[in-house]
Amino acid sequence: MSLPSSIDATVALLESADYVADRSLATSLYLALTMGRPLFLEGEAGVGKTETAKVLAATLGRDLIRLQCYEGLDAAHAVYEWNYPRQMVEIRLAEASGPVDREQISRDIYSEEFLVRRPILQALEEHEGGPPVLLIDELDRTDEPFEAYLLEVLSDFQVTIPEFGTIRAQEPPIVIITSNRTREIHDALKRRCLYAWIDYPSAVRELDILRRKMPNCSEQLSAEIVGFVQALRDRDLFKMPGIAETLDWATALVSLDAMTLNAQTVDDTLGVLLKYQDDIARIKGTEAAGLLDQLRANMAVEAAAQ
Repeated sequence: MSLPSSIDATVALLESADYVADRSLATSLYLALTMGRPLFLEGEAGVGKTETAKVLAATLGRDLIRLQCYEGLDAAHAVYEWNYPRQMVEIRLAEASGPVDREQISRDIYSEEFLVRRPILQALEEHEGGPPVLLIDELDRTDEPFEAYLLEVLSDFQVTIPEFGTIRAQEPPIVIITSNRTREIHDALKRRCLYAWIDYPSAVRELDILRRKMPNCSEQLSAEIVGFVQALRDRDLFKMPGIAETLDWATALVSLDAMTLNAQTVDDTLGVLLKYQDDIARIKGTEAAGLLDQLRANMAVEAAAQ
């Protein structure tokens, strides 16, 4: 499938996979695709950063190559490494067959046959259906040396292997980089990307997402779920629930055959919505009951106004 030709087409492309993006995100994504630049997405965990890349790959019919970042990630796991066991076997066979031409062996064992391609190098290869989507997920979990290594990749879409040479993409991959902002990413890397911040969704957008993703959740329950989650985000919590937690909570409530929210059900299922005991202890009981009462009062006012 060809790339979207406008911002509206980008919005429609995402919505075709039930991804409801605000216009600022769609604009950044459209520009990144048009300009051939990586897109750097920041935001809290669970707001849909990773999903953006997944949906883009699915709707465009491209391969998705995901590099999950972690502390200590290096080139051997992210870019390439040599198949050392096979190289050793090749050397032993050469030695066993007679006089050894060491320069020839060196050329042989550092050939493409012995090169193990990791996600970034895989993304620079040609792919059937067009350049893949390369998702570099949670870059903030890695160390600064790995950021520095990425500069060549993001600037020129190439990787230099000392023993082999430079491998360059014929067509640059679509690169999506995400960060939960647990630490600041260096400016040198950000300058090579377009930037977008994904915030928690508004109530209207969150309800739209819930309707699309959970059509078996009743309208009444969906409205109550969104209203309750939106109210939680106004509280001083250690980790506010993202849209991922909203969808998980809706799935749990539907599994319990809940038709509406009540204090007991909320208390029993808070572990689906909140992931820290201090947050659960703060909301459980009186606070949850108060939020429910306020939610119902607000919904009654809205119904009367209509």
